[in-house]
Amino acid sequence: MITLRKITLENRRAMFNLEVSENQRHFVASNLSSVASCYVLLTNGGHPFPFVIYADDQPVGFVMLAYGITGYEEPSIAEDNYCIMRLMIDKQHQNRGYGREAMQKILEFIRTFPAGPADYCWIPYKSDNYAAKKLYERFGFRDNGEVFNNESITVLRL
Repeated sequence: MITLRKITLENRRAMFNLEVSENQRHFVASNLSSVASCYVLLTNGGHPFPFVIYADDQPVGFVMLAYGITGYEEPSIAEDNYCIMRLMIDKQHQNRGYGREAMQKILEFIRTFPAGPADYCWIPYKSDNYAAKKLYERFGFRDNGEVFNNESITVLRL
């Protein structure tokens, strides 16, 4: 069973050690870099939500969500909406359905509107990341035609 858990003193090292395969590294920032981005967002008025993704009691991935500002150049959809900025499943735990189950939990969390109301959730992704695109489309995300920082923007109405 997949759960999203806060980063704690106990699980932080395991989360920092999670990584994607070599050929996927250009798709997603490291978890350490992502947690640092969360701190910067938080201290600058943003609303980041970093979580360790667990399969039962085993850390298997990481997700970073944000509401409103992301700290990067943003598409028009960003204001007052949620963004799935980072989503990764560790290379040793891929192809087991964890990404799909994690996305379900992520969207359930977002739909509680923890930082405020929103109409949309959006995700920036590299257009050659076909596995990610397929996952997002499975949940109803659709590209809106915008490209920022060489990443396509895919959007879901909440």
